[in-house]
Amino acid sequence: MEIKLTERAASHVRRFLSRQGKEAVLRLGIKTAGCSGYSYVAAPAESVGAEDVVFESYGVKVVVDARSLSYLAGMEVDYVREGLNEGFQFHNPNAKNTCGCGESFNV
Repeated sequence: MEIKLTERAASHVRRFLSRQGKEAVLRLGIKTAGCSGYSYVAAPAESVGAEDVVFESYGVKVVVDARSLSYLAGMEVDYVREGLNEGFQFHNPNAKNTCGCGESFNV
């Protein structure tokens, strides 16, 4: 199962990385943190390793390490603006619970 960006999220990533002079390659992953167990990590991909899996959405390469892939498979990432707040919104079919602040999840 792949990981997808919405067109809005891909547009944001392309704009953000082009301002930094970087190729549109985004690394998504997880880390142990938060009140529910795991939190999402999204950052420019500095490299692609042998254990990484690469997807493409709307012209953006999405790089995921093998460990994170089992937690993120089938996920869609959107970019939303609500009032003064903006950021990525993760729609993860593997998440059984999320914390109240929406920053962490468990499977």
